[in-house]
Amino acid sequence: MSGSGIVGLGIIGAGIMGERMLRAALEQAGDVVRVTGIWDPSGDALARIGAAVPGTAAAESPEALIAGADCVYIASPPASHLDHARAALSAGRAVFCEKPLAVDVAAAREFAAGSKDARAAVNFPMASSLAVATLRDWLAAKAVGTPLRLEVEVAFANWPRGWQRDAAGWLDRPAQGGFTREVVSHFLFLTRRLCGELVLEAGRASFPAPGMSERAIAARLLAGGLPVSLSGAVGTSLKDDHNTWTLWGDKGAIRLRDWSVAERLVDGAWVPDPAAMPNERMRPLVLRRQLEGVARMTRGETHHLATIQEALDVQLVVEAILAE
Repeated sequence: MSGSGIVGLGIIGAGIMGERMLRAALEQAGDVVRVTGIWDPSGDALARIGAAVPGTAAAESPEALIAGADCVYIASPPASHLDHARAALSAGRAVFCEKPLAVDVAAAREFAAGSKDARAAVNFPMASSLAVATLRDWLAAKAVGTPLRLEVEVAFANWPRGWQRDAAGWLDRPAQGGFTREVVSHFLFLTRRLCGELVLEAGRASFPAPGMSERAIAARLLAGGLPVSLSGAVGTSLKDDHNTWTLWGDKGAIRLRDWSVAERLVDGAWVPDPAAMPNERMRPLVLRRQLEGVARMTRGETHHLATIQEALDVQLVVEAILAE
């Protein structure tokens, strides 16, 4: 790291998420991180990034990328996450990994057990969400009274979503893709962080098309003892992406809608927080806060990012639902 404390961030993966984090680092967080380079096994992907974001340095190999960075952001497809993470940690670098942590449960358990003291975190942006902070404040103020139950619903017009179609080669395959890993995992992380340890009671997934990812799921869980119902489906919404996380109590209800809108139930109607904003406006603020956490994590300081253990807990639930 430079004398100013700015963290050198190397990026593995030149797809959607790699480009999103690259732009966030350059446009929102240049005072806390600097991009040292990007690597992808696809020369075409690197050429596209180079054209889209001129001046981005392409590394010759993952080893070279790791050697030149203080922290490595891993935005490759899920099956490769742990190999890159192990290589970076072995080289003494910090790791910021995309979710899911992995798709192989045994490998993820082994990695988590061996990285308890490592400088490593997973990119669940709800750890930095302003709307989630509002939900936390409402909970602390007893806005719902005693929590009674939680309902999580996700719906999609199509899968993959429109902006992800270029990644359908893995994102719509059961080995690594599907909306449960890609989307539901965010809400399981949120549930674990706000409500407590996750215990899956029952779950099932529907795979109507051979070789394709799931098209519907349903599950019952406990989160810190709180009953949770979870459902999701493709083709049940006109929206590209629609979701709600709703906590009911004996004195009221609160929810997170469409990723970024915190709402309270008032006289039978959902009323948004006055500071609520659509996800497109909130995302830059959240990414800035995530990268501030990356800098703190890399320096060995206390941070708010999702831990490896939290990511493993989420993965165990996700993979158990898909296995059914």
